Amino acid sequence: MNLGNLIKVAINALKRNKMRSFLTMLGIIIGVASVITMLAIGQGSRKSIQDQIASMGSNMLFVMPGNMRMGGVQQGSSVSQRLTVKDVDAIEMECEAVTAVSPEVRSSGQAVYGNSNWPTTIYGGNEHYLEIKSWKVVSGRNITDTEAKSSAKVCLVGRTVADELFGEGVDPTGETVRFKNIPFRIIGVLGEKGQNSFGQDQDDVIIAPYTTVQKRILAQTHIQSVQMSARSAEESALAQSQVEEVLRRTHKLREDEDNDFEIRSQEELSTTMTSVTEILTILLGAIAGISLLVGGIGIMNIMYVSVTERTREIGLRMSIGGRSVDILLQFLIESILLSVFGGLIGILVGFGASSIVEALTSWPISVMWGSVILSFAVCTVIGVFFGWYPARRASGLDPIDALRFE
Repeated sequence: MNLGNLIKVAINALKRNKMRSFLTMLGIIIGVASVITMLAIGQGSRKSIQDQIASMGSNMLFVMPGNMRMGGVQQGSSVSQRLTVKDVDAIEMECEAVTAVSPEVRSSGQAVYGNSNWPTTIYGGNEHYLEIKSWKVVSGRNITDTEAKSSAKVCLVGRTVADELFGEGVDPTGETVRFKNIPFRIIGVLGEKGQNSFGQDQDDVIIAPYTTVQKRILAQTHIQSVQMSARSAEESALAQSQVEEVLRRTHKLREDEDNDFEIRSQEELSTTMTSVTEILTILLGAIAGISLLVGGIGIMNIMYVSVTERTREIGLRMSIGGRSVDILLQFLIESILLSVFGGLIGILVGFGASSIVEALTSWPISVMWGSVILSFAVCTVIGVFFGWYPARRASGLDPIDALRFE
């Protein structure tokens, strides 16, 4: 019997038990749809995190104060006052791989305008701060070098702060807000950036000259961190080594002493977050893949039932000249058809489920064509693997015993 006839016989056999065939395929359908949807969620999350990190500046580096020891006791980084504006000047002058550098100081408190108030965070930086942080000014202007050095009481506000204090869509440029009883004239409004990968609202900020925040709000002379941009993401490592060399010299550290500062880059953060999301994606795919295995076991079970029900038919075919290989191929093709049809329907359901999840939850979704191809390939393998043994059992029946079977 040729392959075309075998496929026709297999299709007719499946048509005779439509409901049973559909229920058998259901396990494969659910498995394939689950794999596609879960991997789409994982891949979408990964892409979203990468985009958010990129929006913060893919070539950004920052220096934080390191842990300090006093009297043999680890004091932690919060008590360190080792970072100063002199460090910023040294980095700017000596580190060729760094294109922009800014001090950073910050404080939390209430921003007040008229009868409205809003809890937020004020960040202090210089004229390069927005460039380093990849912030755009959509209304007004940036802080100038003169304002940064003269402790001018000016600021830029994020969209969230503007909306909460002045109302949706209002341009507050030129207005005055108070932060910890210090009046700040708004000279610009920042473009929207949304939440970062940690769920923090990046638009809930006020940015002012670092000297103003230092002297008028924090009453301190040291800075809390140094923010920098490397010439490119590829030169982040070079910039990091240059900054370390400069800071060790300005902090007068001996060769046997550890750094009293920590240098981090967005590249490190991106690598870490990507690794985490990859592990979660693999985990989600593995969990969903279990349902494919269950679907394969269901196919094996139904094929066993089918072989038992059609034992007399098998005996009759073999008694009139049917070959064992024809019987094996007939049942194997039935198993493969169940898997392939189930896989095709599962792919459609997977795309539909991914779209529904995205619409209902606003969760970022990115369907991976690799997962679609892999799922379909696995379906075919499952059809062969779980259909082989029942088909082999059918082809090995003795014709006389098969005809006597009740």
